[in-house]
Amino acid sequence: MPADLPVEEPARRVSAPDDDAVGAYTWARSFRIWDTYFALIWLATLVSVLSTDHPGRPVRIVAAVLLVLLVPLFVSVGRPLLRGDPPEERRALRYLVAAMTLFLPSAILVGETRLMTFALVPQCFMTLRMRPALLAVTVISLAPVAGWALVWWPSDHEVFLNGLFAVVSLAFSVAVGGWVIRIIEQSQERAALIAELDASRHEVSRLSAAHGALAERERMAREIHDTLAQGFTSLLMLIQAVEAELDHDVPQARRHLALMDETARQNLAEARALVAGGAPADLDGASLPDALRRLAARHEASLDVTGSVRPLPAGPEVVALRACQEALTNARKHAGSSLAVGICLAYTDDALTVSVRDDGCGFDPEAVTGGYGLAGLRARATEAGGTAEVRSVPGDGTTVTVRLPVPSPRSTW
Repeated sequence: MPADLPVEEPARRVSAPDDDAVGAYTWARSFRIWDTYFALIWLATLVSVLSTDHPGRPVRIVAAVLLVLLVPLFVSVGRPLLRGDPPEERRALRYLVAAMTLFLPSAILVGETRLMTFALVPQCFMTLRMRPALLAVTVISLAPVAGWALVWWPSDHEVFLNGLFAVVSLAFSVAVGGWVIRIIEQSQERAALIAELDASRHEVSRLSAAHGALAERERMAREIHDTLAQGFTSLLMLIQAVEAELDHDVPQARRHLALMDETARQNLAEARALVAGGAPADLDGASLPDALRRLAARHEASLDVTGSVRPLPAGPEVVALRACQEALTNARKHAGSSLAVGICLAYTDDALTVSVRDDGCGFDPEAVTGGYGLAGLRARATEAGGTAEVRSVPGDGTTVTVRLPVPSPRSTW
């Protein structure tokens, strides 16, 4: 009946492979139970050996001395070995051979020493694989009885009872030991799965951080494209216009220079807002229609606002503003500088719709494979839960329409 306590062992194999603070503390607490168990078995065995009437006192003293020597052997070798994860098998074999060298003579001389098997047998299953453990347990269980019978020649009845007890103890030890080993193996598998799970969790965390960084870079690229890049494009187009007008239309050139100054200042404000992570410069302290009026003025476009104008969350307003900026820039860049451009902003109960229409040369939307503008525009609309539609026919202008869901006015009552 020697395997009650080793059930604590699987917890050690799972919780303390790296001696981390929590795992080491958990195993330290459970191992104190094993220390107590070993000490109690050893003390009970020593008392039994010293208090028996047979054999004589000198023999009992020798057996007791051998038992006492088991204590420093366990403390110096056995205990550190059992705390290993997993225990070193060669060292375990040497330890168990040394322990049996002390135990077997004592058990042969004094039969009461066999009580110590309750402490030795669990250690076999805790430190060895199944076959070596079974061999060691068989020697510990049967050899003392056989040696005792040969040395003292007791009655047949005593030999039978002691032999029967040894066989029953061996069978029980094998059954419980096999169960303990299966628990240890399952615990080791569980520990491997936990380690795998931890590795997977760290990988997911790493990938999540990488995805977040990529998403942030994409957001910044979109913001730069929709603000600074478009502003610089407008500046380049205005410079070209001024160069063409300086010789024959100075007033118009001066007007374009003033527009260049305004555009440059607007770009600087957008850059500051981008760094600060705030709202776009056009929306800073202004409503969406006011922001679109300033934007339309810079691009010489008309603006038509329909529906009941009301304050909306920042998200839809920013997307609507950026969509207009992208559409106006594309119109000036690709459709020509002399075309007419109109902006329509429509408020309804559950949606905000902004459309930019030009009468330029148009294009085939299906043929557009590169570029960032239209893809960024669609991505913005999708992130806000809306849709972006580009309608264009070569020779018949282009219409960009973005529809965004917004809270109903009744939901704010």
